[in-house]
Amino acid sequence: MLRPNQMTTSAPMILWMQSLSDPTRARLLRLLERTELTVAEMCTTLQLPQSTVSRHLKLLSDDGWAVSRRDGTSNLYRMPNGDMEPAQKKLWNVVKSHSVSASTSDQDDARLEQVIEARRSKSQAFFSSAASKWDRLRAELFGHRVDAWAFAAALSSDAVVGDLGCGTGAVAQTIAPWVEQVIAVDSSAAMMQSARKRLKDLNNIDLRRGELTQLPIEDETLSHAILILVLPYLTTPQSVFDEAWRVTKPGGKLIVVDMVPHDRSEYREELGHSWQGFPADQIQSWMSLAGWQKSRYALMPPETDAKGTGLFVTTAIR
Repeated sequence: MLRPNQMTTSAPMILWMQSLSDPTRARLLRLLERTELTVAEMCTTLQLPQSTVSRHLKLLSDDGWAVSRRDGTSNLYRMPNGDMEPAQKKLWNVVKSHSVSASTSDQDDARLEQVIEARRSKSQAFFSSAASKWDRLRAELFGHRVDAWAFAAALSSDAVVGDLGCGTGAVAQTIAPWVEQVIAVDSSAAMMQSARKRLKDLNNIDLRRGELTQLPIEDETLSHAILILVLPYLTTPQSVFDEAWRVTKPGGKLIVVDMVPHDRSEYREELGHSWQGFPADQIQSWMSLAGWQKSRYALMPPETDAKGTGLFVTTAIR
């Protein structure tokens, strides 16, 4: 039988016809047209030994009717529907309609559904056993900041975001790939040094040292102003809402994450806090006095392994 490396002396159509001349190969392709399958799944569906399936599968792969990809220790095969030539597709449509009996096709389809359902059942069994520990397991495998990257990707590509009180730059690092610019401000020289090290490969982050009560940012520059766990360090939190309003464009958004009222007096010594959390009405009042509008407020559900106090998130529009 002619192979692809002999196409210089034989028309491709002849090779394609030879590839599809066996009904078993047509049955295989019917499956691979619908979904990716392992060799074991094809054996189960077609009720054929592995040696037979592998032999036919190799021929189909050599002639361009099947492609594979590695997935762990297995190979998954499929029909390259989007990469087939128009004449090849026409030939396949004819062969598919006439080379396999209706009863055989029905039986193959029924067994394929069972194979696919077995996959679903395996996934469902995992989640049934892992539901109670899924958050911990996901955090152990992928960290606690997976969700943050998803939400950062929702930002507009022309956004200019102010990370006010940026600390070591974790938030700026997450946001920067998705926006036009991040202006990251902090008053601590040590924090800025850590942030520079973390952010050195991101060229759209402007690190500026300065006080949040006198932001080193021009008027109406930001599309988003973000304040995360910085209010307890300020003697007069009202002033940062005023400053954030000044440097945000009309229609821009303020996002604040901070602590609800608590009795952890040790935070004053351990963390240098001046405030023991903030009631919702106090936050709303400060934002309103600064000119922020359309505010929204929500308590954040605690993470199972978090040892700190409860948090809230609030937003407002300039």
